[in-house]
Amino acid sequence: MANIHHTAIIEPGAQLGENVTVGPYSIIRGHVRIDEGTTVGPHCVIEGHTTIGRDNRIFQFASLGAVPQDKKYAGEPTRLEIGDRNTIREFCTFNLGTVQDVGVTRLGDDNWMMAYTHLAHDCQVGNKTIFANNAQLAGHVHVGDWVILGGYTNVHQFVKIGPHAMTGMSTALLQDVPPFAMVSGNPAQARSFNLEGLKRRGFSAERISAVKQMHKLLYRQGLTLDDARKAIQELAQTMPEAAEDVVLMSSFLADSKRGIVR
Repeated sequence: MANIHHTAIIEPGAQLGENVTVGPYSIIRGHVRIDEGTTVGPHCVIEGHTTIGRDNRIFQFASLGAVPQDKKYAGEPTRLEIGDRNTIREFCTFNLGTVQDVGVTRLGDDNWMMAYTHLAHDCQVGNKTIFANNAQLAGHVHVGDWVILGGYTNVHQFVKIGPHAMTGMSTALLQDVPPFAMVSGNPAQARSFNLEGLKRRGFSAERISAVKQMHKLLYRQGLTLDDARKAIQELAQTMPEAAEDVVLMSSFLADSKRGIVR
């Protein structure tokens, strides 16, 4: 059975799984579904067509599923989808999607969202990310797995951040961040690649060497972006163990619409 404080308001139609806890004065609107084991702290508001998975920890004063901060929004039944085992700290604000995009804002599994982080409409966040305090995503931003955003990172609309990338504190992102890159500044500049993060995730020496070589080709050898992309693609032949990493980088660069941080 769900454990609901007597001051909480659960509207008819809301679906709460087994062992869901809802703290004092929280409000769960009628189109919300929360799966088993999730804890909702006091003074939270969860609304809209919002789905929250299993074993999440949602701290006090979070606002999840509010309408987008977009003047074009006209009440369409868009969605917010949150996966499993996420930590969502105080004052986080995650908005619904819009029909101008896929209509859903998504947060994957095992993410660590610190206080005051914001996911605007239509953002797509992967798995095992860390957003430090006050990291803010504008609309339509895509964030890959294992990304770490430093405190007060601000991300422009439509920017894409590749897997395993990392930003420093107070970084302003106006362009895409390639996988594995470490960037910082306002506007952001590439500083290095995420060596320590890759070691912690068990990357082999050959894979790390390939990532280092890709970073050099993009940032240290004075190549044009097209020439760097061609050279990176060739690494799949000479470093077969890192072929998937090379494909990941090559695909990201080919799909970039805003250009990359350089």
